[in-house]
Amino acid sequence: MNKPTHTQLLHQHLEVLINATESGGRLPSEPRLARQLGVSRSTLREAMRTFETQGFLHRKQGVGTFVVHPTRVIESGLEILESIETLADRIGFPVSMGDLIIESQPVTESVAKNLLVDLDGEVICVSRVILAEDRPVAYLVDTLPNMVLSPDEVNGGFTGSVLDLLLKRGDPVLCSSRCEISAVATDLEVARALNIQRGDAVLCFESLLYTEDCIPIDYSFSYFLPGYFKFHVVRRVG
Repeated sequence: MNKPTHTQLLHQHLEVLINATESGGRLPSEPRLARQLGVSRSTLREAMRTFETQGFLHRKQGVGTFVVHPTRVIESGLEILESIETLADRIGFPVSMGDLIIESQPVTESVAKNLLVDLDGEVICVSRVILAEDRPVAYLVDTLPNMVLSPDEVNGGFTGSVLDLLLKRGDPVLCSSRCEISAVATDLEVARALNIQRGDAVLCFESLLYTEDCIPIDYSFSYFLPGYFKFHVVRRVG
């Protein structure tokens, strides 16, 4: 049997330490922890980023690094499209909306291609952070044609889900969604929204929402903190 590498051993030691620390507890300072584990601070920092990205560590600038043990995991199959709010409500896990930005933006080539709109027009972009247990766990960005959604609709009693808003309104009638799933390194915008380090890996859903007439009306990116979400798909044999 192959011996664990130094990196694997470091991750194992950190996992034991994290599991032994109560949620909300602060880890020793980086210099002290690096000496304790016999590694450099840069090596320790890289290892800790893995647990931070998974949602088990929360670093507060100038304060320290705190352990997080998610009390619930939002788990869902991918066969049916549902909002985070709907999934969380089903298991009694409180979530709320954090920062919300609603703005009109010029149409980019990517948006024009996916939403079948003219390049010389504008679209509405709705960006918001979803919070659970007092921390950001998801960052959602929806881009829609102006004729589909107005800023006033989003400003009035909006709780965070564009999907739920459209379903409640009932017009246009929604039919299906096409989604590409990938692990991506966060850019500065996403990292700031999720309060993680730039370049950390998160789960990304790039989706197009269609009406019953097969017209795309919502081009969205959803970024999920892995420790709080688990997705699966049921596949038929044959």
